Amino acid sequence: MSNSSPREGHRAYRVLGVDACKRGWVGISNEGRGYFGVTITELTSSALMDGFLDVIAIDIPIGLPDSGPREADALARKLVGKRASSVFSTPVRAALVAKTHSEATAISVQTTGKGLSQQAFGLSKKILEVDSWARNTPQRVIEVHPEVCFAIMGGGHLRHSKSTWAGSEERRGLLAVAGMSLPADIGIAGEMAGTDDVLDAAAAAWTALRFAKGVDTSHPATPERFGDGHDAAIWA
Repeated sequence: MSNSSPREGHRAYRVLGVDACKRGWVGISNEGRGYFGVTITELTSSALMDGFLDVIAIDIPIGLPDSGPREADALARKLVGKRASSVFSTPVRAALVAKTHSEATAISVQTTGKGLSQQAFGLSKKILEVDSWARNTPQRVIEVHPEVCFAIMGGGHLRHSKSTWAGSEERRGLLAVAGMSLPADIGIAGEMAGTDDVLDAAAAAWTALRFAKGVDTSHPATPERFGDGHDAAIWA
């Protein structure tokens, strides 16, 4: 279950960072191993075959609001500066389960006063997939945002967009300095996921390791709690 603590009784940690990609999910462990799965369950099951995971950090909202915005999203936007547009407001649960974008938008306007982007609605299937999985998995699961991870890693705002060559190199450099250098061959993960997805998963693994060691930070400092019972915070 997502509320169990991994911070006691361990000397060495094994963690997994996860990011959504077009074909499913990509994962990177702190050992530099790559994993891929069409579903989040398939991905984590594959990673668990190589050993116990103390923490799984995933770039997807966990803790869905019943009404209004999440404090975690607002704080994340401040942390990433000019990359604030990469942090979308987590939709309310009722909007995520709507059948169409227009229906979801109407629900969002009614409950929050704001509409819902196509991007956010397009992620509804993956958000709800993780929502269900996190409720039932025995692993400790935390939410991250890679741009927040990189900002904390580098001690400031990133200069380049992750979709550019300069942005990829900037992030690869930060990961290398942080001890998360990636090998050229990460197996099927390297074939199925984009460069930015792999780098984001590696950044998530960096935060997962910080969480396991107890040197992470939570945004907000005290996670919010909505009707679904999940702790809603972005960790870095």
